[in-house]
Amino acid sequence: MVQSVNLKALTTLASVVRRPYLAAPHVFVPTVSDLSYEALRDHCGIKAVIFDKDNTLTAPYENALHPRAKLGLQSALDAFGKDNVAILSNSAGTNDDPDFKDGKEIEDSLGIAVIRHVEKKPGGIGEVMRHFPKVDDASQLCMVGDRLLTDVVFGNLHGMLTVHTLPLCSGKENKKDNTVAKVIRSVENKMMYGDWWGGRMVRGYTLQHKVWRGEDECPLVLMTNEAKKEPSLGELD
Repeated sequence: MVQSVNLKALTTLASVVRRPYLAAPHVFVPTVSDLSYEALRDHCGIKAVIFDKDNTLTAPYENALHPRAKLGLQSALDAFGKDNVAILSNSAGTNDDPDFKDGKEIEDSLGIAVIRHVEKKPGGIGEVMRHFPKVDDASQLCMVGDRLLTDVVFGNLHGMLTVHTLPLCSGKENKKDNTVAKVIRSVENKMMYGDWWGGRMVRGYTLQHKVWRGEDECPLVLMTNEAKKEPSLGELD
């Protein structure tokens, strides 16, 4: 599937330049399997979880669940139920997906809904809220994805709890990834997590969530061997 230009991301870029903390996630985990969904439900006021798809749950433009994401998706389903877990992709479910063909294949493969939306992330909040009728406020949503300027900015713009992951795939496994997205992801990750004053400043000024008060008070990162590791610049490519 060929992705069209993400006009919403381009128009939002000016806001991020003025307020770079919009791109700072509340939580960083290596994969979706390193996040405590029970803690999100029980201590953070979260009622539903939204996942990005490519490089978050699957390899780019593949519809099979990636092995490293299996535990995370199942844990989310166990904690929130099928009706409260969904995918918000900038490819499947958009106008780039004629007749919802790819979205239907993903739903059949992964067992969760793909939210249909016209405006790409960081837009589309109206369609997301309509998809979750039991959610009264966007702060009750958790947005999980590997892109800072789309997934994280989208969540932060609307007061969600935002979780950033490393891309699932690299090297040959990542060969189908969109070239532009690959370059931008590498730059945004190094800008956010690199050891320089700008990255440290932005990371230190994450927007406060309405309920969750931080990792010290309520840990959301499962202490697996992978989660304990600091991301290297190679992993951020």
